[in-house]
Amino acid sequence: MAAPILDDRDLHFMLYELFDAESLIHRERYADHSLETFNAAIATGKTVAEKYFLPIRLKVDTHQPTFDGEKVHLIPEIKTAVDAVIDSGLSNAASDYDKGGMQLPPIVTNVATAYMGAAGSTTVGYTSLTNANCNLIEAHGSAEQIDTWVKPMREGRFAGTMAMTEPGVGSGLADLTTSAVKAEDGSYRLSGNKIFISGGDHDLNENIVHLVLARVKGAPKGTKGISLFIVPKFLVNEDGSLGERNDVWLTGLFHKMGGRGHTSCALSFGEKEGAVAYLVGEENRGLAYMFHMMNEARIFVGTGAALTALTGFQYSLDYAKERPQGRLPSCKDPLSPSVNIIEHADVKRMLLAQKAYAEGAYALCLFGTQLADDEKTAPDQRTREQAKLLLDFLTPIIKSWPSEYGPRANSMAIQVLGGHGYINEHPVEMFYRDNRLNPIHEGTYGVQSLDLLARKVPMNNLAGYQACLSAIQETIELATQDDVLEPFAEKLTDATKILDATTKTLLASMVKEDIDLVLANSVKYLDLFGNVVIAWIWLKQGIVASKALAGSPHDADESFYNGKLQAMRYFFNFELPEIRAWSELLVKLDSTTFDMQPDWF
Repeated sequence: MAAPILDDRDLHFMLYELFDAESLIHRERYADHSLETFNAAIATGKTVAEKYFLPIRLKVDTHQPTFDGEKVHLIPEIKTAVDAVIDSGLSNAASDYDKGGMQLPPIVTNVATAYMGAAGSTTVGYTSLTNANCNLIEAHGSAEQIDTWVKPMREGRFAGTMAMTEPGVGSGLADLTTSAVKAEDGSYRLSGNKIFISGGDHDLNENIVHLVLARVKGAPKGTKGISLFIVPKFLVNEDGSLGERNDVWLTGLFHKMGGRGHTSCALSFGEKEGAVAYLVGEENRGLAYMFHMMNEARIFVGTGAALTALTGFQYSLDYAKERPQGRLPSCKDPLSPSVNIIEHADVKRMLLAQKAYAEGAYALCLFGTQLADDEKTAPDQRTREQAKLLLDFLTPIIKSWPSEYGPRANSMAIQVLGGHGYINEHPVEMFYRDNRLNPIHEGTYGVQSLDLLARKVPMNNLAGYQACLSAIQETIELATQDDVLEPFAEKLTDATKILDATTKTLLASMVKEDIDLVLANSVKYLDLFGNVVIAWIWLKQGIVASKALAGSPHDADESFYNGKLQAMRYFFNFELPEIRAWSELLVKLDSTTFDMQPDWF
């Protein structure tokens, strides 16, 4: 029997018990929905995943996209799977009814598409990036742009991308060289090269709408001189039909170690007379607009990392339950039957670590998804403002912690399978390769750590930072009312004190010391903050599980909730204590890495 893609019971727990998604039907936007419609959407997502993505998982991995110099070739099953997502309505599930959507709460959409993300890896990126592209244009584009580009993307006829990275410019967008010149008709002519463009070219849709960062001729240097443009693969006639080919060309494909169903492209704009481009919003405000899509993509990356960790955990758990090998150290009888490897303490350790990483990471991503919704649909202004504040602050952690610990979980899944783990007869080695992309996608761990410490923490007089600590404190206060959880509430209290003391020291040092030295170990600060946040998320899960156990649940649920509490214990006892060593390095401004000289390597 095949291992499940994901644990249905755990998804139900997170959606309905941890985050109480059913209460969202009382919000005006979701008044037409019910528990039944939520579950129907989730069931549809699972069906699409099992019918269209799971059967082609290995084939997608072993048959990478190819480029013959003129067009991209994908295995045909990918189009069938992507069309199934579009036909199901899940590619557009959270958008408005009048835009062809289901107007589902984003947290429900996240869970409904989770099965497809777990089974299809980055192959679902074609629809996810398109959706994010639409959201950006709806937020910052003109009514005409929404009608021309968003409508066909919402219908699934067009696809969308984001194009930022250049051959010589990665995260340092201030140095981008792609240029745009205004034409007489009000449009622009854009020239330049972009690389690593996910979904940059394919034949899954009629057209591809690129959102491209470029600098208008004469614009200021640095990030303040960046504008955002809509650049379609094909121009569109006034009646909405496709027109002539735009001056946008695929120059090559990148072949990745994982995530192979999603094309990664090098694109050339303006090889002839310049690609026709349409300015979004105002000139020189492009990076601010693009952050709308980038932040959504960061949550998408974190979610993808968490889901890949979860499906790897499910597979290795299933394997461990059925694989007999060896005997416990206490057994001295060589004639006794071997035990299934799940009985061995070290295998249980690795499975428990995977559970703690993966379920903690996915709960964090769902929390971020709900905050994004609260920002728009919460019933009162204060809740909306607090949600925005907290989400803006947590975004670097939501992106980075799952994408750092997700591959660690997948590495342990390989180890659980032993020699069977690194051969492609089992998918866990593919899960690791797929997930290893996520620490790089949408900003590396180091970039996110600089964003957190140097920008997000001090921003607005520490408003986001203080909001985060206050939210953690609220959970601690709830947990102290439970005898089972009180020791863990105390541990989290101590952890937040370490975090706060470390933060205050670093902020003061950034004023007094060389800021390059202070930020040299910023990744350890992200490690520290991330582990405190995940401990908080686990304590929130522990509160729900402990309360449920007090109600004398049936045997299966009793085991489930005990498993939640044990994963919480693991994280608090094995992972959270590491923050003390990281804090020590940070507060004394350890200069080991800073002092290393290039020629010493």
